[in-house]
Amino acid sequence: MNNEEIRVRIAPSPTGSPHVGTAYIALFNYCFAKSHGGKFVLRIEDTDQERSDPVYEAMIMEALKWTGISWDEGPDVGGEFGPYRQSERTAIYRAHAQELMDAGHAYRCFCTPETLITIRGERSKHNLSTGYDGRCSRLEETISKQRAEAGELHTIRMNVPADGTCHVDDPMRDDVQFDYRVIDHQVLLKSNGFPTYHLANVVDDHLMKITHVIRGEDWLSSQPKHNLLYQYFGWQPPIVYHLPLLRNADKSKLSKRKNPTSILYYRELGIIPEALLNFLGLMAYSMPEGQEVFTVGEMVQHFDISRMSLGGPVFDLQKLTWINQQHLASMSDDELVRRVVNWRMNPAFFAKLMPLVNKRMHRLGDFIQLCDFMFFSNVDYELESLIPKKKEQNDTRDTLQLFVRELESLIRFEESHIESAFKRIGDMQGWSLRDLTASVRIAITGKKVAPPLFGVMEILGSDLCRNRLMEAIKKLGGKKSTGTK
Repeated sequence: MNNEEIRVRIAPSPTGSPHVGTAYIALFNYCFAKSHGGKFVLRIEDTDQERSDPVYEAMIMEALKWTGISWDEGPDVGGEFGPYRQSERTAIYRAHAQELMDAGHAYRCFCTPETLITIRGERSKHNLSTGYDGRCSRLEETISKQRAEAGELHTIRMNVPADGTCHVDDPMRDDVQFDYRVIDHQVLLKSNGFPTYHLANVVDDHLMKITHVIRGEDWLSSQPKHNLLYQYFGWQPPIVYHLPLLRNADKSKLSKRKNPTSILYYRELGIIPEALLNFLGLMAYSMPEGQEVFTVGEMVQHFDISRMSLGGPVFDLQKLTWINQQHLASMSDDELVRRVVNWRMNPAFFAKLMPLVNKRMHRLGDFIQLCDFMFFSNVDYELESLIPKKKEQNDTRDTLQLFVRELESLIRFEESHIESAFKRIGDMQGWSLRDLTASVRIAITGKKVAPPLFGVMEILGSDLCRNRLMEAIKKLGGKKSTGTK
């Protein structure tokens, strides 16, 4: 490394529950920066106005702080290169898009969504890439400007060479090449004036003086577009590393359909942050002498990016549980007591539960029996208890699948919103509220009689509820058959 200050970033989008993949990428950026005395930056990429929500942003920061990963600059702590939310930087992106147009590297595109569908169909018939054919790049500038000034909706697209090869330099990989003929004329600025990821990412990394980018390998195919943007602006690009993606046991990309993916799920499960980061570190890194149990501090101390692995890391819950047990076993009794109390035995958590059971208790000990499912990883019950009277197993499975998807759409996981989700799915499936709550109650609590279900679900949280429902769906026979092989 030269004398330039090392600066890296993590740039999550606030469009859902904080993913363990975010913690995974953040961990390696953090270790790389701290091992070189550099800076670690948090940037919120919230340009997707339809899906972004401040609730998700708060959850991301809460989750990362819980893991123990801290940042030197970010929307909550400020910094020299702010603002650190992309939605607050739109004027910057528009100015840079105009700079590209003035230099002939970008153009206005007036094609409607319907026209774009037609173009894809035509190109597919001729065995061509289904990307945009660049027709608006051939508009005369005077005509293009007149249409824009007349108020016609348009995007700004990037010009891509008609031929040639892009070479992607990634120190972890051999030479990676992309043919420009298959690279789309990327939209840089949407018709609403907000940038796409590609423009905002490149502009921000340059202006925030990011020296190294460590991100998932799913972004490798985007690198040719980014390389072109750096070339068009005349900027020196950062050094980019693409880490292997976390995988399910079947080697598919880690997804919430097959594995719990929320950082907050593992917190509620009783996994401690040291263990989660230890486990994520093992996914793509080997410590000296094969050490498997370590702290982030030890990882920083020994960090050498050349020890990174490109193997497909499998997210093995049994391995995570073992690592968690190793960390717990190394703690003093006093520390363990503190951890357990902070997790579930604290007054704040009990205060949430008490209104749900205060009229149902005859003795203090009844509290444990009424609320035991709040402290378990999973609940136990017979398959038959999931299926309401006069309902079939497959119908119950399909209804619970729809209900899980409905819960996933809830940004605010609160009693009133949960109740509305029950009513929507009940109406859609022709189920009474009584039948649906009976089935969900078993899946969530393992009990036919339990404290009020909507309140229980709010306290348990979206991630634990969805995971227990997914376990119930597995009991009922798994995913609905599509009739295809």
